[in-house]
This record gives sequence, C-alpha cells and structure tokens, in this order.
Amino acid sequence: MTTEATPPAAAPGPGPRALARQRRRRAAAHFWRQYRTHRAGLVGLAVLALFALVALTAPLTVGSDVASVTDAPGRPLQGPSGAFPLGADRYGRNLLGLLVWGSRVSLLVGLLAAVLSVAIGALVGITAGHFRGPWATLLMRVTDWFLVMPTLVLAIALATVMSRSLGTVVLAIGVTSWPTTARLVRAQTLAVESRPYIERAKALGGGHWHVITRHVLPNVMPLVLAQATLMVSLSILSEATLAFLGLGDPSVVSWGGLLQDAREAGAVSSGDWWYLVPPGLAIAVVALAFTLCGRAVESVLNPRLGVTR
Repeated sequence: MTTEATPPAAAPGPGPRALARQRRRRAAAHFWRQYRTHRAGLVGLAVLALFALVALTAPLTVGSDVASVTDAPGRPLQGPSGAFPLGADRYGRNLLGLLVWGSRVSLLVGLLAAVLSVAIGALVGITAGHFRGPWATLLMRVTDWFLVMPTLVLAIALATVMSRSLGTVVLAIGVTSWPTTARLVRAQTLAVESRPYIERAKALGGGHWHVITRHVLPNVMPLVLAQATLMVSLSILSEATLAFLGLGDPSVVSWGGLLQDAREAGAVSSGDWWYLVPPGLAIAVVALAFTLCGRAVESVLNPRLGVTR
C-alpha cells in the first residue's frame, strides 16, 4: 500500500513589524530618489553636511581654548595674515577659530528652537483640528494673537526678562514662532478628518487617541517635517539677531555674538571688514542651505506644490 507524501508546510510570512520595516525602507528609498532630482536641494544638503562636519570636529581642529581672552595669540583687530586668515577680534583671538567654534552654538540653538517651535505648532494644530468646539476656538484665537504680534519683539521681551543663557534663547524663539506651523497643521488635520476612513474608524470604536496617532499624525508628519527644515533657518537668524542685540549668552561664542562684538569694537566705522563679513556670510549661507533643503523636501512630500527644481 502506497502512502501519499504530505506536502511541506508553507514557510510563515514576515510578521507585521517586518512588513512595517520593509515599507519604511521602501518609502525612504523612494524619498531619496525623488530628492536627488532637486539640484538645489542637493546643493543645500552638501553645504549643511560640510557645516555639520566643521561643527562636530571643532574640538579637534581649533580646540576649546580658542575662545580664551587671556591667552589670545594675536593683536587686537589684527588684519588677515598667514597666521590669522580671517584676522583677529578686539581681544586678539583668531577669528577663523572663533567662526568654526561658533558654528556649534548657532547650529545647535537653531535646531533645538526649530524642534520646539514645530512641536508646539503641531500639538496645537492637531488638537484644534481634531477637537471641535470652544476649546479649538480658544486655541486658534491664541494662535491668531501670536500671529499678529511681531515674533522678534516677543522673543526680545522673553530674552530680556529671563536669564541670559542658551536655554533662554531656545525658549524665546520656540514659543514665539509656532503659529504658522499650527495653522498649516490644523488645515491638514481638517482635511484628513473629512476622509471616509476616519468615519469608518470612529464607527468601529476608535477613540480620539487611536484616530490621532494612527490616522491623523502619519498624514500630518510630512508637512511637519517640511516645516521643520524651513524653521531651522528662521531660528538661526533669530538667534543671531538676539545675540547681536546683546541678549544671548555672553559666555559662549556664536555667529551672532561675533557680530555683536564687532559692533561694540567699532568695526563698521573703522572698516574692519574681516570682523563683520565672515560671521554674517556664514549665517546667510546656512540659512539659505536649510531653505533649499526645506523647499526640496516640501516638493517631494507634496508634488502638487509644483516647486521648481
């Protein structure tokens, strides 16, 4: 009597987590393929990578003693030379080393302030878009009040009444520049909430937390990411402005602080261009690079915007 061979059991397929990882990898690869088609975005990314490398390697290339006033190697307001390619500041410190060291503070404050601003804006926007009624109305009236008030004036007021530190600068920029993000995120939340699968999720018993985390937040995150890249450039400019006005931390070196030192030293009237141009140019280049990356990300995540390449 012959016996039929039983077919081998089928191999189990990948689990939900493995499938989610595969989808994320495919999405990341697709995003990079689309991003590479934006030449301006690639230029901005290359510039940011260069500045990030300079900031991370600053302790090795220039050392923390470059900011020391007592051990300054040059003469006050010494012009550019072989030993000092960008000249010296009013204390005789190497301006090239100060520029490299200041990139750490300027980039760090810009990133942290942008993250804080976008986080507050996203929280307010999602809350106002999902929960209707008096609570949402109150949130949007507060947002409108912040929108009509000059951001720089509010930041200056906060930095004036609080202690002069990097945390104060980050807080002053973050809590005054979130309304634009809140408006954009609320509009996107309202658009997502009007889709049929949201009604289906609510009919099946999905609560507020389920709808927000599983449906609204994933659809809002691309907009939040694009807004974050654009907010970094604004935060860097705001930090430089506060430092230039003397409201930054005097114990740290930043690009805005270098401009403040140059103004106090009379570099404008005396024509000491090497004291003014390098930090101002660094601020402008980094802000432009973040803007180029932000526009490219925005175009990839929302092709209907039609951003030129």
